[in-house]
Amino acid sequence: MTRPADAAERDLHRFGRAERWVHWATGVLVIICILTAAILYNGSLAVMVGNRHTVEIIHVYCGFALPVPILLGLVSRAYRADLSRLNRFTKADWLWFRSKRRRLTGAEVGKFNAGQKLNAALSAGSIFVLLGTGIVMYFPDWTRLAWRTGATLMHDWFALAFGILVVGHLMYALRDREAMRGMLTGKVSESWATHEHELWAAENDAQP
Repeated sequence: MTRPADAAERDLHRFGRAERWVHWATGVLVIICILTAAILYNGSLAVMVGNRHTVEIIHVYCGFALPVPILLGLVSRAYRADLSRLNRFTKADWLWFRSKRRRLTGAEVGKFNAGQKLNAALSAGSIFVLLGTGIVMYFPDWTRLAWRTGATLMHDWFALAFGILVVGHLMYALRDREAMRGMLTGKVSESWATHEHELWAAENDAQP
């Protein structure tokens, strides 16, 4: 069915204040952790910036704060609903990975596509692994030397992998202005929603 021209451009509500706050608060903390980690691990940057102890304190406390926005967001029903959507892989999601047409057209895609679900799962897992290993490193008297050595190695490799994941996420986000608008203002155009998230757009059309 062909939509009227004015209806094609109406805005749909995509994210509420809680979802956007959690996303941006977590994003800021992650970026700070990545930048401070780069300074701590790169000798040239460390010499250029100086104040190593201050940089280390910022890194540690921002790392400890990472789960806070995620946990505070749980008071929001809309945020919990989005978590439920992100945590549910369907048959259509697996087909999305294998079908270029589905990825390009958003066919049978709900509010989140399979790539977004995978990114959310990897990001959440990385944050809690980095938090756990960071606690072991920061409180050396709590564990044995072998545990601290293993935690340091795991922390470093997970930090590198997570940094690459974040860079990839930013590249995709900056290429899609409408998706970025959705995370900034909470609204997206209906035409974009229909093309990228077909099922979710249909759900909104079905609402009175």
